[in-house]
Amino acid sequence: MELAGTRTIDATPGGVDESALVEGMRRGADDAFADVVRMYGPQLLAVARRFLQHEQDAQDALQDAFLSAFRGIDKFQGNSRLSTWLHRIVVNASLMKIRSRKRQKERPIDDLLPQYQDDGTPANKVQQWAVSFDTAVHDRETRRWVRKSIDQLPESYRTVLLLRDIEQLNTEETAEALDLSISAVKTRLHRARVALRTLLKPKMVGGVA
Repeated sequence: MELAGTRTIDATPGGVDESALVEGMRRGADDAFADVVRMYGPQLLAVARRFLQHEQDAQDALQDAFLSAFRGIDKFQGNSRLSTWLHRIVVNASLMKIRSRKRQKERPIDDLLPQYQDDGTPANKVQQWAVSFDTAVHDRETRRWVRKSIDQLPESYRTVLLLRDIEQLNTEETAEALDLSISAVKTRLHRARVALRTLLKPKMVGGVA
């Protein structure tokens, strides 16, 4: 089940003329570069932080993304908002940062998946959630809990879930971005969603048996 409503949609700051910013960047105007960093930096840093749990990694990815955007501004065709274009570049920079790091030992996701007895019945009593999953992700407080729970997922699973359910890439795009097979993306996404439900259970059950 997708985390509908949890993705932060890029928004252009009120009163900003993006076409003027783009034109300024193409001219190499220092003030245009400074304005882009000031206006979009905070929301783009939040995007990098979703993928990279260490602050310095997120800061580095953001810096790499801005450099890439400034150097490649002539490739911006204007088919989308500047903020959306920058958003995609930050996601790509974050993925590159993940690939460049030395692979760390991950928490086994099996620890977060439901356990079953030999006859196929759940090993633990199934509890009814106090609210529906889809309803809960629209609540601000619960969304924070969702974000915190996502951060607890093993990175290889968390990244797939972020791309599919938060960034809203399709399966093929996710597979291409991560250099995975489509079947691997589907398997990881399913296991990540199930594990996330396990992490969310204490909040969602709310003491209801």
